[in-house]
Parts: sequence; C-alpha cells; structure tokens
Amino acid sequence: MRILVTNDDGIYSPGIAALAKIAANFGEVTVVAPDVEQSSMGHAVTHSRPLSYKKSPVEFPGINAYRVNGTPADCVALGTHLYHHIDVVLSGINMGTNLGNAMWHSGTLAAAKQAVLLGIKGIALSTPVGKSEPDFDLLAPHVHQVLEQLLQRTTLSLYNVNFPSNPQGIAWTKQSVRLYDGTIIPGTDPLGRKHYWFTVTPLEPAEKGTDRWAVENNYTSVTPLRLDLTDEIKLRQLEETCPWQVSASS
Repeated sequence: MRILVTNDDGIYSPGIAALAKIAANFGEVTVVAPDVEQSSMGHAVTHSRPLSYKKSPVEFPGINAYRVNGTPADCVALGTHLYHHIDVVLSGINMGTNLGNAMWHSGTLAAAKQAVLLGIKGIALSTPVGKSEPDFDLLAPHVHQVLEQLLQRTTLSLYNVNFPSNPQGIAWTKQSVRLYDGTIIPGTDPLGRKHYWFTVTPLEPAEKGTDRWAVENNYTSVTPLRLDLTDEIKLRQLEETCPWQVSASS
C-alpha cells in the first residue's frame, strides 16, 4: 500500500511525525506537508503563483519527506502528481479537534477531501491540544487500531477521525451541527493599534451520537463523510411544492 501523509500544521508538527511512524506499519509512506502552519485554511488552492517543494529539514526515519509552499490541498495535489499510484491520503494528526462545524474550515479535512476528489481514499485525524502537546505515544495504539479498520475497506471513502486525549473506545458518529454566537472580541496591540479576535461559543449541547458527543465522552469519533452536500430531504420537498420545469432552450 502506498500512503501519502500530510497535514495543515506544517512539516514541523509532532503530529505528522507520529502519524507517519504509525502509517509505516501499513505500507510505503511519503510525507508531503506545508512548509508553514496552514490551520483553518479550509480547501484553499494556490492558483496565482507556482508551487515548489524541498526536502524536509525534519528527519522522518526511513521515510521520504518534503515541504511545499502551499496549502494542505496543494500538498495532496502535488504529492499525488509526484508519487503515482497513491492508495490513501492520511492527514494529521492535527493539533486540535476538527469536530462539528469546524469541518467547514479545517485544512486537515480539506487535504483528505482533496484526495477523494482525485479518486483516492482520504482520512483526516485530529486530537485535542491544551497547554501541553498531546501524548502521541499514548494515542499510537488507538491510531493504529482505527487505521487497521479503515485501511482494509477498499471502497473510495472519506473519514474524519477525532481522538480524545485518553480514548476509552471507538464510536461511529455523525457530524455535530450546532449554532454558534460568533463573537468578535476587540483589543489593542502594544503599539496602540486596534485588532480583533473571532471566537465561537456553542449555543447548544452536543447531541448524542455525534462526533463532539463522542470525544466529550472519551470515545474516538469516526465519521464517514461524502462530498455531495445536497440536502436530499429539502430537495424532495421543493420538487413536490415547487415543480419547476426548465426547457432545453432556456
């Protein structure tokens, strides 16, 4: 199995080193990651300048690793161009969860989505981060267990995986969708210039069976996703209540 490992935290993140080491148990690994942090970059792609890659200044024992002056999605596009016949793209392990609405702007998940757009299985992996780094040695057997299950599935698929700090089990979950207050916090820098922080606080508790509920209860959350964002129920309702007909000449 040929595995491409990337992330949005950048080539220097301990999370990508931990993931690459675990992934090496399942096949031939190549690392292609951003040269600087690209957190919350979403599915941005670089189109106004050329991309380049260089050998990573960080050592990945026994693994070829490269840094790219682009986004997570760029890394997957370039990595799969340079290394043909990639079977799966692993993105992470992200320093911070990607739960619920965070999926919309996650660069970690965007890298896995880019893989699926190219016809390759994509798996995003994340874990909480606090005042200290995650304990990747503690997480390693749990990451291995999840990959062992997901990598044996041969269908084209997209998964978002979130590990609590100390996993006690695994749960198949759905995305937690909640409203947020979206507060803007004004401040002033040391030179007296105004600046603003965008913060979000959930307005509702996590629903049981969702990714956020699972992690809050110390379960590893595994959420199968799809690229089609169509609201099927709403579409059927609209077809019934407003049956528009568009002619071929329109």
